[in-house]
Amino acid sequence: MTSPSATPFPRLQACGLVKRYAATTALAGVDLDLADGESLAVTGPRGSGKSTLLHTLAGVLVPDEGSVRLHGRDVATLGERDRSLLRRRHFGFVFQFGQLLSELTAAENVALPPMLLGTPRGQALTHARQWLAALGLEGMEDRRPGELTGGQAQRVAVARALVTGPAVVFADEPTGALDPATGAEVMRVLTEATRAAGASLVVVTGDREVAAWCSRRIEVRDGRVVADERAAVGATAR
Repeated sequence: MTSPSATPFPRLQACGLVKRYAATTALAGVDLDLADGESLAVTGPRGSGKSTLLHTLAGVLVPDEGSVRLHGRDVATLGERDRSLLRRRHFGFVFQFGQLLSELTAAENVALPPMLLGTPRGQALTHARQWLAALGLEGMEDRRPGELTGGQAQRVAVARALVTGPAVVFADEPTGALDPATGAEVMRVLTEATRAAGASLVVVTGDREVAAWCSRRIEVRDGRVVADERAAVGATAR
């Protein structure tokens, strides 16, 4: 579980991001730097542009104007194939409903990303089992998603996001399908595991309690960042 190497650039940097859908402007000139190991909550009302911001930062969407740079490399100028490869190698993803493959075991779900990058199956499964044990799921490696609770399934999703040693983990409403107590536990695991792995974290959420787990919070309204604040030292240590 090695940390991504440091560079003289911000880990992830967005400059002047503009994204339009027909007559609707979802992002209206967003500037944002994400530091090494930083956890960032992106908040705002429904339709504010926060999910579009996450998808643009992650290279899923290409901005109409502006740039997104990972360690100084402009992601937005890459072709679809290269952006897909960059996402596999350098980004991890946690979704609201986990999006685990129901026919695979927990270990197989976690092993899939490194296998897609060429890691032999046996080696990938060994690494996957190590991650599952580290996240409190030892003994559950051979269970399928339908045999796990919602919180356990999200822990598997966190392990899957971190198994390749990503530079940045993106989490889109990671607790939206969970009750408050389980959601808090998932956020504890997510923030602690990404910090220990040396990854930066971007969480999109409409829940203030979820946002409070992150070291920095921005608010997006009408496609613009209208607030940017950092937690007091020690405030996120739960």
